[in-house]
Amino acid sequence: MSDATNTMDRILEDLTDRFRAGSATRQRDDLAFVTVPQNDAVAAVTHLKEFWEFRHLVYFTAVDIIERGLFRLCYMLHSYTHNLDVCLQTEIMRDGATMQSIHHLWAAAAVYQRELKEMFGIDFPGCPRVDESFALEGWTEMPPMRRDFDTRAYSEATYYPREGREKHDRKEIMKKALYPEVDL
Repeated sequence: MSDATNTMDRILEDLTDRFRAGSATRQRDDLAFVTVPQNDAVAAVTHLKEFWEFRHLVYFTAVDIIERGLFRLCYMLHSYTHNLDVCLQTEIMRDGATMQSIHHLWAAAAVYQRELKEMFGIDFPGCPRVDESFALEGWTEMPPMRRDFDTRAYSEATYYPREGREKHDRKEIMKKALYPEVDL
């Protein structure tokens, strides 16, 4: 058994004992995904950072699980000491989606949280500038990364019809590009 496997086993056992973690999915010896209850998520992330030396917040994102009325929050952490990655996950309700902030652990987390607020509508009370526009200045509609956001309807209402806008058949364009001398 490699050192990475042994260390990862100890980390996952620790998370299970302390934070009621669900069964872990091991993608590789150095990468595991584990789910904890919402109320334990920030404490578990803090524990991974402080005790197991997962000092790098690689990313923080959300997955919209509309069928179950949930968002899955994914905190991907890296330990340079152990050369391991753990994706700690938790699920929160879509309606009135709110989660504790982790900006006190990593300053960069505030940027991720602003993006999640704007794109999914997830609130992080106490996070600096969380209510300021991130990329969608002045946006007042449904957050566009929610799966029930109708991208096509939005595009057609916003961008069609436009003067000079034409539709082209891709097959015809390719025929002309590939066989310009042949009359098809």
